[in-house]
Amino acid sequence: MQKKKKKITGLHFPLFNSPPSFFSKLPFVSKPQTPNPSSSLHPSMDLLKSYSDSEPQQSSSPDSSPLRILPSKTSAPAIDETSLALAAAVSERSRTGPLDPTQHSITFNPTYDQLWAPVHGPAPPSAGHSASTIPIGLRNHKLGFVEDAAIEPFLFDEQYNTFHRYGYATDPSGLNYVGDQTALEANSALSVYNLPPKEQKRRRIEMKKDENAPDSGPPAGGEADNPASEEWLLKNRKSPWAGKKEITQGDLTEEQLKYAEAHAAKKAEKEGKNENKEKTDLVVKSTFHGKEEKDYQGRSWIEPPKDIKANNEKCFIPKRCVHVWTGHTKGVSGIRFFPKYGHLLLSASMDSKIKIWDVHNSKKCMRTYMGHSKAVRDISFSNDGSKFLSCSYDKNIQYWDTETGQAISTFSTGKVPIVVKLHPDEDKQNILLAGMSDKKIVQWDLRSGEITQEYDQHLGAVNTITFVDNNRRFVTSSDDKSLRVWEFGIPVVIKYISEPHMHSMPAIGMHPNGNWLAAQSLDNQILIYGTRERFSLNKKKRFTGHIVAGYACQVNFSPDGKYVMSGDGEGKLWFWDWKNCKVQRTLRCHDGVCIGCEWHPLETSKVATCGWDGTIKYWD
Repeated sequence: MQKKKKKITGLHFPLFNSPPSFFSKLPFVSKPQTPNPSSSLHPSMDLLKSYSDSEPQQSSSPDSSPLRILPSKTSAPAIDETSLALAAAVSERSRTGPLDPTQHSITFNPTYDQLWAPVHGPAPPSAGHSASTIPIGLRNHKLGFVEDAAIEPFLFDEQYNTFHRYGYATDPSGLNYVGDQTALEANSALSVYNLPPKEQKRRRIEMKKDENAPDSGPPAGGEADNPASEEWLLKNRKSPWAGKKEITQGDLTEEQLKYAEAHAAKKAEKEGKNENKEKTDLVVKSTFHGKEEKDYQGRSWIEPPKDIKANNEKCFIPKRCVHVWTGHTKGVSGIRFFPKYGHLLLSASMDSKIKIWDVHNSKKCMRTYMGHSKAVRDISFSNDGSKFLSCSYDKNIQYWDTETGQAISTFSTGKVPIVVKLHPDEDKQNILLAGMSDKKIVQWDLRSGEITQEYDQHLGAVNTITFVDNNRRFVTSSDDKSLRVWEFGIPVVIKYISEPHMHSMPAIGMHPNGNWLAAQSLDNQILIYGTRERFSLNKKKRFTGHIVAGYACQVNFSPDGKYVMSGDGEGKLWFWDWKNCKVQRTLRCHDGVCIGCEWHPLETSKVATCGWDGTIKYWD
């Protein structure tokens, strides 16, 4: 088929063979017009202008069809513009408002004002409620303005009850009122908890009248005689029981005197029986659990084996538990190795019993000492280990023979002893020092059983006694959050250490070189004090990381002085390096509190721990 071209002024259209009504069928094209030769525009521009100016003409031809406009369709989901605006406002507010302290990360650099802004608080007064100061998202919320406000419970209840009673309340900003404005003006904007001045004055006058008026007599006549009527209530507003009646205690009658004397006699008799019962119930005894008390050569069971000697001078931190001793029915409060050799381990428990365990061979309980009626607080060996001291909450101090289990003597002042200690010098092994709950350190002579000295300067219960300076002086700590240094035998403090930042120090350990004291402070740190003349705090050495607040966890050193160790309130055992004060290892030892820890004197990688779960563990 051959193509033909028709020329139209200004435009060229390639046309096929089509009927004459081709242009008339186009709904948006009008018939071509002859351009005006006088027009300055280009002919094609005139034609386009004519197309735009003319309205589409509908042809009367039967072939023409009406214009169909289809509705627009989209597959995108509907979007809530309100939530979008709120999200945008919240993100913008997070950049300008205070930071939320609970969030763990932020995606922008906050300003100084944001970092130091208070956590809660009302909006600043300058913000107001104008539309320009509230973000778009909070301004367009369906329920009105959204604004955070911190309101005290009392203030909230006051406004809540005021709104339900009067119909108005103060908004959280405190600048405007919401609700019934008429009632607001009528009540002078008072809340339910505030009385108007007139009402307060009226009530004061009525109270004065009631105080000055004489007691009203019994009502008489009509409704005033009926207590259920309002007239009776109005007439008897003051209660007949109002006011205080002064009652004077007269002399007792003969019957009352006899009864009081009989009651006092019964009470004294009962108290005497209880005292006698406590004395009779306290039976001091000991039980031996080993095979035999002497071997075939006649050596006692407490003598150290011949093959015990120091393995290595260098100490190592233990890694695992090698043995567990179970025998106490309650928590273990303290443990002590046998002096110099460590082949036996002495333990004191809250079940009022003291046990000694074999460490070197059988790992069994060798003897049980029963001489206290309450929990045992502290134990202490003599220098040779043949005897030891124990103190208990039954207010008694017992002096025991380790081998036979015999209680040699008992000491008491009527107060609870917290700590007991024998003088470390070989020629003064007969001198006993005890820190008491009545703020005193009492000194006994074990030979005569008499008190030879009292050191009375502390303001609280005495917790520890530590000998320093070749045993010529001793340091004591107390619940009064202070350290005091005493010259032995002279009840005068030569050094008093107390600072505002100090806490109570219920446990103190001595460094092997004798120059430093490690004090367990209840603010979860171990402080180091020098034992020279000044007894000053070593600020460069401080051991932290453990939680001991509220517990007298023992602090101790390795025999070479390289490591510091301490238990904590969560049952862990902590090891620090003495030089750099860094944590070297942590062991999970006990279910409850790890209250005591002791480094073996000869086997330099072994440690014993005790806890309030009633067990004693041996670590290597």
